[in-house]
Amino acid sequence: MAGHLAKPVIADDEVPGTPRIAPGPGAEPRCRCDVYRIGLRPEDDVGMRRLTDLAHWLRVAGRVAVLSACACAATAAGPEPDTDPASALQARYAALSGQLAQNLFPQPLHVESKEGPGASEGEVYAVVDYPIATVAEAFSSPESWCDALILHPNVKYCRPVSRDGRTVLSTAIGRKFDQPLGSAHRLEFTFGIAASRPDYVDVELKARRGPLGTANYRISLEAVGLEDGRTFIHLRYSYTYGFAGRLAMKMYLSSSGRDKVGFTVVGDPDDPQPKFIGGVRGAIERNTMRYYLAIDAYLGALATPADGRFEQSLERWFNATELYPRQLREIDREAYFAMKRSEYQRQQTIQ
Repeated sequence: MAGHLAKPVIADDEVPGTPRIAPGPGAEPRCRCDVYRIGLRPEDDVGMRRLTDLAHWLRVAGRVAVLSACACAATAAGPEPDTDPASALQARYAALSGQLAQNLFPQPLHVESKEGPGASEGEVYAVVDYPIATVAEAFSSPESWCDALILHPNVKYCRPVSRDGRTVLSTAIGRKFDQPLGSAHRLEFTFGIAASRPDYVDVELKARRGPLGTANYRISLEAVGLEDGRTFIHLRYSYTYGFAGRLAMKMYLSSSGRDKVGFTVVGDPDDPQPKFIGGVRGAIERNTMRYYLAIDAYLGALATPADGRFEQSLERWFNATELYPRQLREIDREAYFAMKRSEYQRQQTIQ
């Protein structure tokens, strides 16, 4: 997710065309220099005054431009108009009705991504067959988040801990195979509920620092109830990166990630063999989808008795990823289940 700058005072005589105010009694007279008395001809006086006026105008215009830019920046960075977030998400649902109704997915689902200078963001919008109360109750719990996040093959550990009175998800991010925590990268996500009410919930996870020159990780989930008892979900995953992060991404995209793609179709959407986005946007879309499928798998397993819930969520997550082999198939079933069972057992204790 800028303060307002004080407006500088511009004296009247700095702005050409404004009336000059005569000095009051006892005031020092203004210094006026006749240009033709220091070696210039009288006829040069008009040109010199024009240059002086132009300089004044440029100085004032520059100040006005700076003030305008600062005002625009403050407006952009400051709070938006008082808009109801549930209504805003409902409006987004209406705007995406066409994409949700007709797409390449087996459910109402839409994927978006952005790539900027030093930042990447992926978003998934989806309609799930669970009431808003179920979604809100589940993901208002840090423990539920960890039980969902651990389904992602790169998440090796997740456990809620307390840090200075705040709830933090202590996580470890690694490779898509079994590995000791010592060789994984540790991230701490602050857990916060931005909004919670009967028809809407907004939960945010934020980590300031990440591996390989990455930073400002954010996973946010907002959801609003629909009239038919289902729920419209918006999941956002983003992070920033510096030089080291760009270099790591470049190496990945030139090696193991060279031929991998995301979900956004580039080209003719009616092509029986559509072409998908690759590169940085493809990478962020794949990861965002993995997190979404983890959330959906966790929700789907809630109907299972507690002692079999994790196994059911593993089953649901793996089966869902197999629907997208071009994008998400990277580990076989046996290896995935063995790895996740071990990691889930490990995260039952503080590491």
